[in-house]
Amino acid sequence: MADKQLQVSVASLQPADKDGWCTKQGGSIKTWKRRWFVLKEKRLWYFKGRSDTEAMGFIDLEPTSQVKDESEKKKPMFSISARGPKGHRVFLIKPDTQPEVPEWIEAIKRNISGKEAHGTNLPPTSNTPNQTTTTPPSNTTTTTPPSNTTPPVTVIPPVVKIEPAGPLSDSRAKLNAAKSTIPFLQDPESKVLEFWQIWCESIPPRSELVAGQAIDFLISVSAEMEKLTWRTCGPQNLFIQKMVDFFWNVGAPESEIDKLNDVGALINPIKIGSWIDMSGKGGMDGGWYFPVDIATKLAIEAADSGDPTKKVTEWCETHNVAQCYSVGRDMGAAPPRQTEMRMRLPGGDFTAQLTLAIDAFATFGFPPLPEQALSSIRASPTEGLCLSIITASDGFVRLGMLCPRPSRELVGHLVEQVNGKPDGIARLEAALGNAPPSFIELQYLMKGFGYSVYKEGFDVVIHWSITPEESGP
Repeated sequence: MADKQLQVSVASLQPADKDGWCTKQGGSIKTWKRRWFVLKEKRLWYFKGRSDTEAMGFIDLEPTSQVKDESEKKKPMFSISARGPKGHRVFLIKPDTQPEVPEWIEAIKRNISGKEAHGTNLPPTSNTPNQTTTTPPSNTTTTTPPSNTTPPVTVIPPVVKIEPAGPLSDSRAKLNAAKSTIPFLQDPESKVLEFWQIWCESIPPRSELVAGQAIDFLISVSAEMEKLTWRTCGPQNLFIQKMVDFFWNVGAPESEIDKLNDVGALINPIKIGSWIDMSGKGGMDGGWYFPVDIATKLAIEAADSGDPTKKVTEWCETHNVAQCYSVGRDMGAAPPRQTEMRMRLPGGDFTAQLTLAIDAFATFGFPPLPEQALSSIRASPTEGLCLSIITASDGFVRLGMLCPRPSRELVGHLVEQVNGKPDGIARLEAALGNAPPSFIELQYLMKGFGYSVYKEGFDVVIHWSITPEESGP
């Protein structure tokens, strides 16, 4: 479809047959977005705001189009089976209130039959959107814009209340047990704890899983136990809307929700997930990731273009690194945006993979890994080394070498080398059922990207995978 078809303003469609705020489900990635709808002469247009000069899209209303009430469990909704910009499909649309459903259905049916009201507009409904939002934790590093920033035209959708997941499964019980071992998460008034709780509530309940589906949980912690990352992922259809609701709740901008949709449509992952970072100094960040095998060239599409992405592309082509096994992005309210790619290093053996990892640190402008740490890694070799590369438009952010299936002896040596807390690591591992780590990571965070709440420079991070939560009673 040519872009000029969308060069239609709200004003040019007045007087409309009907207009108002509704929430529409996307096509490729099933997120819900609040839009200003305008019904006019056999076309239902939708815009980001009620004064926009360009449409986001439209739905053609033809004689074969069908509209019907889809309301259930007190949730107002109707569907339109019709042709849109990308072909024929069923569009799901939610008005703000139940009385608006029959109003929209009747107006659309009149348009389909050729009996449109030609600008009389139906009696006014609630056109002012509910702008209630949850304020993000005040000391997060991905803060909302300052209070004197001019608010955007686009209206933030209302916060969706997330239903409790019911009794904790074994996996979720381990999440809670792990949380209880982290000193800075013990203050009930902590904003960081509140952030963690909001994230936990965004995870789909086990009861929504069907046979063959599972929800994965992963935890990583720095050797000093000052930084944690929590991850979860599962079926796209279960996760997407709850993830988007979480991002809205903590202040993510709509442009980044759009980026999630764009990359999702490009990759169409079976599984998707969310992650949060936190630190003892009040650091709080969050984002999304796709834990699926994907061509490196496609993964780089998730990143903001710049010199770092050019270097990564060239390095991957030179060394035949054609696949990533995960790609993700942060959802902070202010740029620069950060994108992470994880890739398995090619090579016939451990030595070749380690040589390639060391080369990446040099090529991307990071300081060399400490020789003492490399000596420990060489003394306990395991094939399957991976890289974690985080870029932003203005530079490389972080680079990590992940070593799979580390022995507890290796973990102990590396934790000791950075003056970590082995007793705290042991308590966390016990809370997770004494499962051995899945990876140990040697990473370097570039200066300026710690934002005074994350440790910059070299660090050691331990990763665990919790037993997946599968469908069941």
